Amino acid sequence: MNRFLLVPFYEHPADRPEAWSALVDAAPCLYGVVVNPASGAGEAPDPAFAEAADRLREADVRLLGYVDTAYGRRPHAEVVTDLLRHRDWYGTDGAFLDQVSTAPDALAHYRRVAVAARSAGAETLVLNHGAHPDPGYEEFADLLVTFEGPWDTYRKLDLPVAAHYCHLVYAAPPGVLPVAPVHCAVPGTGAHPWGTLPHLLEPAR
Repeated sequence: MNRFLLVPFYEHPADRPEAWSALVDAAPCLYGVVVNPASGAGEAPDPAFAEAADRLREADVRLLGYVDTAYGRRPHAEVVTDLLRHRDWYGTDGAFLDQVSTAPDALAHYRRVAVAARSAGAETLVLNHGAHPDPGYEEFADLLVTFEGPWDTYRKLDLPVAAHYCHLVYAAPPGVLPVAPVHCAVPGTGAHPWGTLPHLLEPAR
């Protein structure tokens, strides 16, 4: 089965245990799950996230540690600390860098971050630009998120498609299938859309 769902699920396992179980059950179709305890790794290990990460890893799911890069403004040392904490506390084998610049003048900064991520054990590196970036970013990442936004915007666009592009769509109705080979479309809206899973996985509440 193709692993096509990259799921950024930003809910605590203690609050939505049934949703985390649904992710484990969906393991064969998951490209990966973004691990995000506290808009990053947090200041101390979270036992509930560690247990959820263990279950996903046992199901052969790629775990991507969430790291905010603030479009290149976040200090390199803070980014590296997050990468190492994700690896040491949650056993992540990849990194999901959020708020990544699209501009060519930030390429040198992100190459340095990519080297740090690989050194920290990230076998898979995902860059979330949220829009189509300069092609130079393709040289050092495995997957580029070239769209993140609501369905009403997404459905009006004619975006480039490639095997290493990912589209993340929220406020999506049932049955929506983004055109990128790796994707995620969730029903969530508002300021916290990634507190929901794709329609087929989202447990009834």
